[in-house]
Amino acid sequence: MFTGIIESTGWVKSRRAAAGGGRLELAGVAFGGELALGESVAVNGCCLTVVASGEGWAAFDLLQETLRLTNLGDLAEGEEVNLERALRVGDRLSGHFVQGHVDGTAAVIEYQEEGQDHLYAIALPEAGRRLVVPKGSIAVNGISLTIASLEDDRFTLWITPHTHAVTNLRRTRAGQRVNLEYDFLGKQVERLLALRGL
Repeated sequence: MFTGIIESTGWVKSRRAAAGGGRLELAGVAFGGELALGESVAVNGCCLTVVASGEGWAAFDLLQETLRLTNLGDLAEGEEVNLERALRVGDRLSGHFVQGHVDGTAAVIEYQEEGQDHLYAIALPEAGRRLVVPKGSIAVNGISLTIASLEDDRFTLWITPHTHAVTNLRRTRAGQRVNLEYDFLGKQVERLLALRGL
């Protein structure tokens, strides 16, 4: 479980394909020396298991399902990623409950400066239309964000200067794929209503 509050960023040192998946190695991992084998880290919002680590770096195995559902397969050497370690019991929850289970990807429609903030518009996949609400929470590349406005085919977020500065959002470009995780509570309610035939 995560909070969507990004601790730091790292960058892709290598991404190697392998039978049934691959291996991702990151450099610039501020907490790399503190990681334990088997620990969970959200990379662009996707919960991955540490398979090796050391001072300033960490490595993770990538499953075929992970590559299919996320933007991790798009990553090139040198590309920046958002990083967050798992929530500890008793920590403050500044964002919202994020599982690190990416629901899918969507394209960035627009990312532009608006005064001191940034406007961030993302295409809304049909599968997610029943799971988002205005002023509700969504995780985009692992970042806990609030939906400012909602249309049938897109949603808009406002990004504060701090979030822009400390995440990989500052490298966002139109057309780029981002990872989406819809609010856990909304998904649970949707499932319960579906089981009841409502």
